[in-house]
Amino acid sequence: MNDFQVRAEPTTSDKAYQEMRWPLRHLTLAGLHWPARNTTTEQPPVIMLHGWLDNCLSFTELAPDISAETDVYAIDMSGHGYSGHRPPGQGYLLADYVAELAELLDTAFNQPVDLVGHSLGGIVALMYAAIFPEKVRKLVTIDSLGPMTKAPDDAPAQLRRGIAKRLSGSVGHTVYPSIEEAARARAGGMIPLSAGVARQLVGRNLKSVERGFQWRTDPKLRHPSLMTYTESQAIAFLQSVKTETLLVRAEDGLLSKSEKWPRRLAAMTACTHVVVPGAHHCHLDGNTRPTANSVRGFLTNDG
Repeated sequence: MNDFQVRAEPTTSDKAYQEMRWPLRHLTLAGLHWPARNTTTEQPPVIMLHGWLDNCLSFTELAPDISAETDVYAIDMSGHGYSGHRPPGQGYLLADYVAELAELLDTAFNQPVDLVGHSLGGIVALMYAAIFPEKVRKLVTIDSLGPMTKAPDDAPAQLRRGIAKRLSGSVGHTVYPSIEEAARARAGGMIPLSAGVARQLVGRNLKSVERGFQWRTDPKLRHPSLMTYTESQAIAFLQSVKTETLLVRAEDGLLSKSEKWPRRLAAMTACTHVVVPGAHHCHLDGNTRPTANSVRGFLTNDG
């Protein structure tokens, strides 16, 4: 097995995973590493990317299954969890997430990898695989199939919204008296989670302040993007993905509520499609076994 050029901080944790840090040119990404339990594995490492406003703990149900066969690395994307924030004056354009993933894989891994992404992470992974197919052996997208899109005529209004918010700035952070209060707020958010899963996720997205806890996540993550993609552009990315791909679609997830996914799926040349029970976080919340079985079977099947 190859040695991976991964920079890690020492850890005294007795958990199955280890804290990681990857310095990039303009910020440092954080994440977790589940070492392979099969020490003779020839499977490539698996890189996992979470959804918007989540963090790498999104994969605490899925990663242990996959690490039976190979090393698993779950990344806090920039602005999330323990990763650095983008500099003042710079927002969170989707293309910059793809560029950060490219820099991470170029500097920290010396072979093609498998990518597993949920929601926003699935979009980033898919776009990366479309433009760097030689770097990705297999791709898994969970309740995600390409970038969100708008009509071309909406571009001027979208740019105005993005600039107006950048100029006005973010409102002050809410202070929660306890992590439990923050977890309750997250559980009832735009994409609901069960209380236990929300409590599991929010700690990594919080920081301690004088009167309680505030979100550690960059408030600019909530700003409107300066630009969005058109549906024709999204289809072009999907058509460019030649990597063997698995789409895991949740029965009650966000993707199933969209009218666009059938045409997008048809645009792909090598995509297996499975439907699993559950909502948007089908890999983390509720009955996660069907998702885990599907992903592990896909990544470990060389046929």
